[in-house]
Amino acid sequence: MQVGETVSVAFQSIRANMLRSVLTMLGIIIGVGAVITMVALGSGAQKAVEKRIEALGANVLTVFAGQANRGGIRTTDRTILSTDDYAALVRDGRLLKAVVPEMQQQLQVEYGNQNLNVSVIGTTANYVEVRNYAVPYGRMFTQGDDGARQRYAVLGAALPGMLGGNPAAMIRQTILVRGIPFEILGVLSEKGSGAGWSNPDEQILIPLQTAKYRVFGSDRVRSMSVQVADGVPLEQGMVDLERILRREHRIRPGAENDFTIRNQRDILATQQQATQVFTTLLASIAAVSLLVGGIGIMNIMLVSVTERTREIGVRKALGATRNDILLQFLIEALALCLVGGLLGVLLGAGTAVALSRLMQWNTLISPLAVMVAFGFSALVGLFFGLWPARRAARLDPITALRYE
Repeated sequence: MQVGETVSVAFQSIRANMLRSVLTMLGIIIGVGAVITMVALGSGAQKAVEKRIEALGANVLTVFAGQANRGGIRTTDRTILSTDDYAALVRDGRLLKAVVPEMQQQLQVEYGNQNLNVSVIGTTANYVEVRNYAVPYGRMFTQGDDGARQRYAVLGAALPGMLGGNPAAMIRQTILVRGIPFEILGVLSEKGSGAGWSNPDEQILIPLQTAKYRVFGSDRVRSMSVQVADGVPLEQGMVDLERILRREHRIRPGAENDFTIRNQRDILATQQQATQVFTTLLASIAAVSLLVGGIGIMNIMLVSVTERTREIGVRKALGATRNDILLQFLIEALALCLVGGLLGVLLGAGTAVALSRLMQWNTLISPLAVMVAFGFSALVGLFFGLWPARRAARLDPITALRYE
């Protein structure tokens, strides 16, 4: 029997039992679709983390007050970092390009009839440059504004909407921060929130000296972003930063730091590893559906062999060889899996797009995941279709013709 005729007979058998064929393919469709959707969710999360870290600056170190030993007890002291540390870094940092201190408090702000509790950050004029922000509306306050302790405010991208205002129309308007009037100078570009961080779009920036003397009444600094000079390895910049802070804090040689330096690249690597493990786990769980679908196909093919025993006997009596019968049933199993795999690809891609548009989830369809899932569905068809096909091919024609 020719291969073309064998393929035609196989597809005729599938069409003759269309409902059963569709139900058999459901396991493959769901399995392939689930794998593609899960990988798209994991890849989207990883891409979002990368964008978040890149937005913070790849050559930026972040300094936080760390744990210190006091009387044998480890305690966290958020008063360790101060504006004196900032001044020392600016003065003595040979390998540091820029230092941005951040004094932060949650304060009540009022604009018109709106009243919110948001994060107010006292910082310097180079905050926008180091943090890779743009100022699409208005401008950032200057170093001179900071030195003069001007009551100027720059809003995060989400605040105009939260306050019921228009970004462009709010420039030069007055906003009350802790009851103190501030003039709105500008509105920052959107950054978006990230896991483990507060939303930078829901904050207000005010000059550092204004925050220190007019609003917070303190020189405590929550954190500092330190940009390493161009061409300087990040590790060398970290050593320079650590040297200055240890000297300012009078830490003896061999003693632990009472501050923490975070490398954005390390954070990126950790987040990438976590999301990769998460993606692999989800895809592995979804792949179980493919195996279940394959078992379902093998079951149906075995039933089909039993139902068509007399047909197999007639075909063998008319000259069909074992290879012809084997090829026919393999083609049937492979066709079920390939069609199911194709429909699963469409289902997975459609689900990923729907989640992105309707629920605003970060998704990224991976061509590699699509190819692997589709190829795996073909392997499932070959693997689970081989036994029923061999069983059909080995039937004795005389016994098959006598089967009732």
